[in-house]
Amino acid sequence: MLPIVETPTLSLRKYKRVISDELFREVKSLAKGLKRLKVVMINSTPQGGGVAEILANLIPLMKGMGINANWYVIPPGKKFFGLTKEIHNALQGKEYSLSFQSRRLYHYHMERAAKLMLDMEADIWVIHDPQPLGIIHYLPDFHPSISHIHIDTSRPNREAWSFIEPFLLMYDRIIFSVKDFASKDLPRKKIEIFPPAINPFTNKNKPLSLKMAKSILRSFRINPKKPLVSQISRFDPWKDPLGVITAYKLAKKKIPNLQLALVGLFLALDDPEALKVFKETQRVAKGDPDIFLFSNPQELASLKVDTFVNAFQTGSDVVLQKSIREGFGLTVTEAMWKRKPVIGGRVGGIKIQIKNGQNGFLVSSPEGAAERIVQLIRDSRLSQDIGSAAHQTVKEKFLMPRLLRDYLRLFKELI
Repeated sequence: MLPIVETPTLSLRKYKRVISDELFREVKSLAKGLKRLKVVMINSTPQGGGVAEILANLIPLMKGMGINANWYVIPPGKKFFGLTKEIHNALQGKEYSLSFQSRRLYHYHMERAAKLMLDMEADIWVIHDPQPLGIIHYLPDFHPSISHIHIDTSRPNREAWSFIEPFLLMYDRIIFSVKDFASKDLPRKKIEIFPPAINPFTNKNKPLSLKMAKSILRSFRINPKKPLVSQISRFDPWKDPLGVITAYKLAKKKIPNLQLALVGLFLALDDPEALKVFKETQRVAKGDPDIFLFSNPQELASLKVDTFVNAFQTGSDVVLQKSIREGFGLTVTEAMWKRKPVIGGRVGGIKIQIKNGQNGFLVSSPEGAAERIVQLIRDSRLSQDIGSAAHQTVKEKFLMPRLLRDYLRLFKELI
């Protein structure tokens, strides 16, 4: 059996005051016909990154609805995760050539994981992202099965896409976060579009007073009396941390006391590239006492990671997510929920969350980001109005019961 990730049970009733009555009733109605349905979800890591975040909150809700849902992870491997990170980057458009040895390594790990699954049973299987995707090649009776791809595959490297496409076609359904991510090569009848969602009641998302947030920031040497811009995301080239620093430096010419925090704690087991990107970011930031980089979870001492992130999102004047590729961007959703003005890259899933000028701003360059930073910090009324509209958007579209409903509708179709 694959390693299991233990999860609690969460009642839908907890969400009653933050979702519509219509959504509440629909989820309850759908779940009635799915009691004791055995659902197995599989991904590559139990913590770090958006997929683990979603599963940690979706699985408990499914269990609360009477569904026998469980979450498993494939066995880790340093070389394997190095390879899958390269495939991940290639699927998001990076130049890449997949060698025979790399293909063999991927298949070796898929066969190894599949052997561990021979004693597992499920009514529905859900496989998240490319890392465990190829398991289906070694489990021909693996149905009904769903592949949920969370990354931006709108402009993939063709060689990488040709490698994963045969696996994708073996699944009964393929879920993408955004319509544009679904290749026209795939059968339309197999494609589903499920934008991700957040749990507003976690330590990361529940209300934290501004006073407490500022106190936490002060303990990490950030001056609460000076304006602060933050980006909370892994140190990853697609998140463009160097572009964020460029935007900050441009904005600082007009707001001399501006501070920048880049928060990218090394939590994900499947991201060996992060250290390399962090070191490059560190080199570029060197010498500026108003740039703060956070990568080591041990720096937090007794403070929980979720509370740390909450403090930065709550205590920042502006939150950035200047990605150049982005599957969705849960950190955008989280900051919007906290009524923060968010400046996001005009890419991927960020575009379906932010309506430019209404509930946030979309930018395509460091110069554009800098202009919006200055505008928001100088105009507190605009910042407040944007933040309020952002919160309402998340409430209506991006809370976990909506994603649960999407899944339950699909389960009902497949069984």
